[in-house]
Amino acid sequence: MADDTVTLRIEGDEEADEVTLPSEMLDLMREDGESDPEIVGDLALFSCAQRIHATVHHAQGGDTGRYEAIEAQTMDLFEDRFGATYGELTGHDH
Repeated sequence: MADDTVTLRIEGDEEADEVTLPSEMLDLMREDGESDPEIVGDLALFSCAQRIHATVHHAQGGDTGRYEAIEAQTMDLFEDRFGATYGELTGHDH
């Protein structure tokens, strides 16, 4: 890819992936000298919180009760990372 991109590696216990993003996009989102991995980490956790919230509170049908503990843990991790609740940062609270 072009020089105006950043490739970051995401590693799990046994597997890994890479994501390539435009450098300028990361620069637009950067706050207080955040590193590129910190920005992408924030985006990943925010996306996961949004996804589990939608599954538990907005899915039609299905066994959403099964996911309530996952949502609670995700929201605890969200608040630990961002210093505010999901509802406070999104204006969307139940």
